[in-house]
Amino acid sequence: MKKLFRQFYDQHIDSLEEAKETFTALARSLLKQIPGLQLSKIEARVKDREECIHKFQSKYLLQLESAQQPYAIQEHVTDLIGLRIVCLYEDEVRQIKKVLSEHFEVIDTTDKSASLESTEGEFGYKGLHLDLRLGAARRSLPEYASYADARVEVQIRTIIQDSWSVLDHQIKYKKSIPGSLKRRINTLAALFELADREFREIRDATAHELAEAAGPNAYEELEAEEQPGAPAPDASAAATNEDGARAKPAPAPAAARGHQLDAFGFLRIANHFFNDFEFTPHKVDSFTQEINSFRPGFTRTGFNQSMRTHISTVKDYKKQFELLHPGDSMSPYEVIRHCMYLSDRNSFQHLLGADMRQAFEQWLSEEQGAS
Repeated sequence: MKKLFRQFYDQHIDSLEEAKETFTALARSLLKQIPGLQLSKIEARVKDREECIHKFQSKYLLQLESAQQPYAIQEHVTDLIGLRIVCLYEDEVRQIKKVLSEHFEVIDTTDKSASLESTEGEFGYKGLHLDLRLGAARRSLPEYASYADARVEVQIRTIIQDSWSVLDHQIKYKKSIPGSLKRRINTLAALFELADREFREIRDATAHELAEAAGPNAYEELEAEEQPGAPAPDASAAATNEDGARAKPAPAPAAARGHQLDAFGFLRIANHFFNDFEFTPHKVDSFTQEINSFRPGFTRTGFNQSMRTHISTVKDYKKQFELLHPGDSMSPYEVIRHCMYLSDRNSFQHLLGADMRQAFEQWLSEEQGAS
């Protein structure tokens, strides 16, 4: 039987490779339908010939021979073609399964994820396995005729599940080991599962914060948060935006000014003053960290007051600067740097380069003299 399988394998290896490439290309195309999906990788392989024989012998041979059933090895090796899809978050595993199930016929499903009980020679947290073949509609198309009956095993994993699988393969002794060692391995598997869930929840919490920061009333809500017990300011009385006039809302009580400036608080305030500018995440994160590094403990209230107190002056300087330097402009980040500098020259002097500080101070001196 092994000889017959080797002959079968060698005769069909080229078509198996073609089918592998076709299934991979089709999966890539289908998964583009999922909004926001970022795959870590899609990889495919045709299972090694001798590995197929070894798997058959260890999994099926004894049972078939005991029952005196005739067999062909290729009928029992369902993962000759294998496809591994690695995504970032655990809820994307189900999304990927849904899309594939709509275009492939699902022969079998094995959900191995989050299985933390040890089994004979194997430990949990492996992901989702689908045994598929082309759906009826595609099987009838001429371009798929050669692969109409081909099966493909698709493994869908998160990047953390994939990491666990790689490390799991390095554990050489799994069957006859002390219970204490089994417990340690299962504890580690649980930590991997926890990491998967935490990454997903961090993603969701971040998305929620960003949605809050981009909301139409984000700035007013922030001011209300900074002034417990006070009603949210009316939009007409809110602080200056880039095109409007500046008003003076009542100062918040000192006890209310304890919210540390973070990237989301920065966005709520910055989006108000520069509502036509798109702040990119990595720049906002780094810039907020830079502000906090120069003045540890700097609050949202402090940032907001710095902006609404000084933005009018800085916008006047911006106009003069752009008149004197045609083709150059001051970005919102540069405007914010100048506002921070005016609010606390000692703490924020290094937010501006030496030349920028000198030019700004010269302009301020001239403006003061003119007035």
